[in-house]
Amino acid sequence: MTETRETRLRRAAPWAIAAALLGLCVFFTTQSLGVDPTESSSPEAHTTVVIDSAIIVFREGLEAILIFAAVIASLVGANQARKRPVVGGAGIGFLAAVLTWFLVQALLSFFSNYGPQLEAVTGLIAVVVLLVVLNWFLHTIYWTNHIKKQHSRRRAILAGGSAATLGLVLLGFTSVYREGFEVVLFLQSLQIKAGTGAVLEGVGLGLAGTAGVGVLTFVLHRRLRYKKMLIATGVMIGFVLVVMIGGTAATFQDLGWLPKHDIGIAIPDWAGRWFEVYPTVETIAVQITAALFVVGSYFAAERVRVRRPLKRGEQPAVRAEAPPQPVPAQPGYAA
Repeated sequence: MTETRETRLRRAAPWAIAAALLGLCVFFTTQSLGVDPTESSSPEAHTTVVIDSAIIVFREGLEAILIFAAVIASLVGANQARKRPVVGGAGIGFLAAVLTWFLVQALLSFFSNYGPQLEAVTGLIAVVVLLVVLNWFLHTIYWTNHIKKQHSRRRAILAGGSAATLGLVLLGFTSVYREGFEVVLFLQSLQIKAGTGAVLEGVGLGLAGTAGVGVLTFVLHRRLRYKKMLIATGVMIGFVLVVMIGGTAATFQDLGWLPKHDIGIAIPDWAGRWFEVYPTVETIAVQITAALFVVGSYFAAERVRVRRPLKRGEQPAVRAEAPPQPVPAQPGYAA
């Protein structure tokens, strides 16, 4: 099957947009508010933390919107009223994520005397969360199986009679809380490094972007380029991952948990403060490894999704460009 020039351009467009957004992130990270990056004195610049927080919140919020839209898409006709329990469950899931933030903060306060060790552990947890979010191979399986599972659960719940309302509430709850829980785990590391204020600024920006997408999707019923948005935010989170894993490795070195071997090349101090790039073999090695892992998992997913079916003469799977559209219910039929 030969690709046309238009097809190639359409496939390249989201990557070009993502690269441009990444460039803007780097620019604003180093130049925001007129700050010269060479004059920053904080361990990790305030603007860097704000941008990192905003990116992860917006990305996870976008995923929550896609899952939630898939759940309620066919609740039409006689099942229109069934949307309310799902929406209520989603609201409870959001509030539960906020409560989880305070519970985790209370738990970490008991270990406040272990400052560097706590920073290292929360940094490692944040890196794991980012690897899960960015693993294109797992996401290929996740989006296929998870959406199918959500539709199966919805059909089973609707056939459950009086227990359907509670089931729909739980369905909405899990659609949102899973993403919120990941965000809470990730933000702990940034909160320990830069304080609550910087993190909340980023969270506010991320939630504003998520709310905008939500209004366009559920209120104005616009068909957005969800796949391109996921790719663009994925590239930006990849940048955050490379930065954060370098800082976590450096903290491990300071604690003696990881050896330190100088590369013999001078790197400006501001590169460490803004981008966690340090002149040691170990920190640079883990940053390169993380980048290769993400890129490799993407190509592995493409092989499973496209190339392998083509070799078998089958039609490759196609990722949805938008949430499914409602289908009018037939008289006497419940979806």
